This record gives sequence, C-alpha cells and structure tokens, in this order.
Amino acid sequence: MRVLLDTHLLLWAVGSSRRLSRAARALILDMENEVFYSAASVWEVAIKSALRRKDFNADPAMLVRAFAQSGFSELPVTAAHAVRVAGLPAIHRDPFDRLLVAQSLAEPMTFLTNDATLAPYSPLVQLV
Repeated sequence: MRVLLDTHLLLWAVGSSRRLSRAARALILDMENEVFYSAASVWEVAIKSALRRKDFNADPAMLVRAFAQSGFSELPVTAAHAVRVAGLPAIHRDPFDRLLVAQSLAEPMTFLTNDATLAPYSPLVQLV
C-alpha cells in the first residue's frame, strides 16, 4: 500500500512521540507499505515553526534528513495536485491539509491522519 502521512504523524514518527498511535506505527513500519511525506508538510513546518507554533517546533532541514533516514519517499507538489484542491468541498479550511488530501486523491494513495475532520473527504483518508 502507498501511504501519505499527515504532517503531525510525520513529526511524531521521526520524533518517536508517544502521540503516534499503535495503528499508525504499525502501518509505517510495515515493509509492504511505501511511506511518503509531502513537500507541503515541509513547507507547513517551515511556516508554522516560524510562527512559533509549539506543535510544529522543528527545523525543516533536519526533518528532511530524518525523513530520508526513516526510508520515507518525498512526494513533490505538482500542478495536478493544486488543481485537485479546487474540486474539494469546503470541509476543512487549513490549506496544507487540503493539499495533502488532494495529493492522496490524485495519486491515489492512502492518507493517514489523526484529524477526524478530514475523514469525510474520501475513503482514502484513514484515521489512525
């Protein structure tokens, strides 16, 4: 299965946080799964850490190295992903989350998140 991780799950995975659920950890560690992070998540961390958001307190350059060391693959943001955002219903207002959902739909791949407000977008959105 191809899996795209939500930004919080990425931060928790590379930070070995207890906030990462067992279900999420199992899917990430399953060798049958190909785990992706989005360039949009790195952008989100860069912006929100600069705004001093405690839940995004991380150095983006260090994160990218940690993602690579974890064996995660980068998913670039493409024009097709941006176009897909335009077709999403107004369920969620966060532009980063909307782009991540659009990427999962366009690829397609399972999007793992802990944000229940994203679930109505698609069966590809999996709450963990």
